[in-house]
Amino acid sequence: MRHHAPFESIDRRRRAFLHTAVAAPLLAAAGQPPPQPAVIPPSPPRDWASGEPVRYPDPDIIALDPRFRRYIIGNTPIRRLHTGTMWAEGPAWNGVGRYLVWSDIPGNVQLRWIEDDGRVSVFRNPSGYSNGNTFDREGRQISCEHGGRRVVRYEHDGRVAIVADRYQGKRLNSPNDAAVHSDGSIWFTDPMYGIRGNYEGFKAESETKPGVYRADPSTGQVTLISDELTGPNGICFSPDFKRLYVADTGSGRDIRVWDVDGTTARNQRRHAALTMPGAPETPSAADGIRCDVDGNVWAGARPGVQVIAPDGVAIGVIRLPETCANVCFGGTMRNRLFMTASQSLYAVYVDTQGA
Repeated sequence: MRHHAPFESIDRRRRAFLHTAVAAPLLAAAGQPPPQPAVIPPSPPRDWASGEPVRYPDPDIIALDPRFRRYIIGNTPIRRLHTGTMWAEGPAWNGVGRYLVWSDIPGNVQLRWIEDDGRVSVFRNPSGYSNGNTFDREGRQISCEHGGRRVVRYEHDGRVAIVADRYQGKRLNSPNDAAVHSDGSIWFTDPMYGIRGNYEGFKAESETKPGVYRADPSTGQVTLISDELTGPNGICFSPDFKRLYVADTGSGRDIRVWDVDGTTARNQRRHAALTMPGAPETPSAADGIRCDVDGNVWAGARPGVQVIAPDGVAIGVIRLPETCANVCFGGTMRNRLFMTASQSLYAVYVDTQGA
């Protein structure tokens, strides 16, 4: 027999939390000091393997700010779609094939989840220890390979084209993630994570500083955007392509933003420094990032996914039982958030769309 009392208690705590979130701005406007930030509701027991139904709204989709409520669909659950990877990364949605491709870096494979029946198959083996994946404006897959220390493009006829593997004659470190600009150029990050050992690539000496680059596929030119971050990781553009966001998992442990100026970027500044919700003294850090159509940044960051508004404030959390590395939007309406988290792939519908 299923007991509902624990869940009803959780519902009461959620209602109290949301009441506090609404009341704080009103108290501030009236000249009264706002209450202390509320601790997010505790995580209820949840058996991810059995597929046991979850009481709506899903208790692991949490508004930290009233602005996030519009993105919560009250009658949809977080689903685990697959488990068994070593370190899941780089989800990318293919709208024509209606499938999601993602990387298991240590496994040296790319996997594919097919929407029509939910089956998972090996998509590419070996994968060059690929990390981040995306698709260009012609539907060709772009992958960042730790093994080959390069960014590649898979042509429609199956050939592999090298987008970038060197800068000023020196080998790249281990390209991590990529984003395609509206002009067709490919912007990517290049930290050292893949050459530090033999688990996610091949141990090797670095020839260049970690950097953020722009590659022009039509000319083959690779341009350095910035070498100021020690661990440039996830990368994405704002919906209008006027801003470039990069997650720094090095010494900065924050999200940086630039103003895009043609083929370069300027005015670097901090966009957000994340902490654990409800525990501001405990730092968190973004790994992979993607923007929605409203300019919010959805980031793989403890305790799962954190959602950052355009003003840099964390407004919502999707709590997962594993560390989330990366995210992407997909599905027919681009309103399904896919999350690669350690050994598993998760998904949830949200009331927005990927940019």
